[in-house]
Amino acid sequence: MLRSIAARIAQALGLILAVVALNFLLIHITPGDPATVIVGESGAGDPELLEEIRAQYGLDRPVIVQLGSYIGRVATGDLGESYFFNQSVSSLIANRLWPTVLLVATALTFAVVAGTLVGVFTARRPESPLSHSATVLALVGFSMPVFWTGIMLVILFASVWNLLPVQGWHDVSYTPGVLGNIADVAEHLVLPALTLGLIYLAQYSRLSRASMLEVLESDYVRTARAKGLSESSVVYKHALRNAIIPVVTVIGLQFGALLSGALLVETVFNWPGLGRLAFDSILRRDTSVLLGVLLVSSVMVIAANLLTDLLYTVIDPRIRLRERSRV
Repeated sequence: MLRSIAARIAQALGLILAVVALNFLLIHITPGDPATVIVGESGAGDPELLEEIRAQYGLDRPVIVQLGSYIGRVATGDLGESYFFNQSVSSLIANRLWPTVLLVATALTFAVVAGTLVGVFTARRPESPLSHSATVLALVGFSMPVFWTGIMLVILFASVWNLLPVQGWHDVSYTPGVLGNIADVAEHLVLPALTLGLIYLAQYSRLSRASMLEVLESDYVRTARAKGLSESSVVYKHALRNAIIPVVTVIGLQFGALLSGALLVETVFNWPGLGRLAFDSILRRDTSVLLGVLLVSSVMVIAANLLTDLLYTVIDPRIRLRERSRV
């Protein structure tokens, strides 16, 4: 197991290196000159000033040389300086990372728990009216674009009912203290997390339903029922453990899409996370910040896939035995 984990970590490091190089090259071959963004409109017409800025930031060197220098800095933890914010990219990302992690973790937890429970319920009663209704709602939720869902929730909860805040993650007049801070953030988190989680709830409910229907027809489930075990014990203790493996697989594969959806959600709700920071960096052509956000996002996706592989061995002991036999 340790050798397998070490090999996967080595693969992940190699993949991160490839992602760093690819992101750098893709951004630097796009049209536009970062020097003109740095000096602003007032100095964009001064050729001497532009050359000085290019030399200061190393923009006058060949792209390959810039790439090697950037990889060397990244290896030491230096992500550069922001042209617009005039501060280190690391500090900017550190300030924006927690809101994104909170949003993604909340949305994912909501989608997995609610989607799995809906899938199990509909699998146990596949022909009931509630099962058919849940199937229809899942298809509707899966087809809705995340930004459209966010806009509809903003209209519903801000204009029609005026129940929940729809901008930022703090009110100016929130109650001071730890509990007041938590309550205020939680209130602002409801709509963004619901917007991001609804589409994945629909997917996980369909997937868990199909998987549970297959598992409930297995021989070991029939044996458990023949032994006199209660239906809840058969479903939640024996069947669910195997039925949830496809859901875990999809979570790892879709984590990148989840982060991409977070960018749209953060833009709609003005949520101060990495997605909003990336959006602002694109508008201002702040390449250092954009590269840093892409790097951190890539590391999160790769780590999620690695964690998914490790979760397999916890959920299904057969996978753990296969890993040992390979070693």
